[in-house]
Amino acid sequence: MIESTANKHFQLAEQVFRRNGGILKTSQALDYGIHRRTLYAMRDAGMLERLDRGLYRLAELPPLSEPDLVTVALKIPKGVLCLISALHFHDITTQIPHAVSIAVPRGTEPSRINFPPINTYWFSGDAFTAGVEQHLIDKTPVQIYSVEKTLADCFKYRNKIGMDTVLEALSLYSENRKPEPRKLIHFAKICRVDKVMRPYLEAMI
Repeated sequence: MIESTANKHFQLAEQVFRRNGGILKTSQALDYGIHRRTLYAMRDAGMLERLDRGLYRLAELPPLSEPDLVTVALKIPKGVLCLISALHFHDITTQIPHAVSIAVPRGTEPSRINFPPINTYWFSGDAFTAGVEQHLIDKTPVQIYSVEKTLADCFKYRNKIGMDTVLEALSLYSENRKPEPRKLIHFAKICRVDKVMRPYLEAMI
């Protein structure tokens, strides 16, 4: 009887997970009426995999193509992928991200994520809100800065990521996409790097 009751709880919890794309935070699971001990029992039975503290996914689902990005997006819902991570997403860098670069509103407490490693940047005002796009990665909404906003951010943080990385990104952007100078200047002004960027944009055009 106890075993059949547990199986019923498992089945109901599995249905809830499936309705939510197979991934839930512990707080979400509890809100849906899944008991904490049911989560732990499903984890111990191999039905759930733990992506990070308080974040679970149905183990039988196909492997995630971008588990680091999905984990960060779910753990930091207000965050926006930026800099090297955004360059990599937009395919205008040869750099391999060793950590997820994430922008959060200034004043936000540092995120407590065990894995993956993250580089947190605190943006404020329009520098945070402008140029945000939403993309579906592994069926999970992920906020990422547009390619033009990302380039402006990279010029702003050129001393941190390296000017060679910035210039490579600008070169790949001009080679592989239709450059939009007006957008670049717009975001350059928001990031207060229009004077720095302008000579490079004039040479590109």
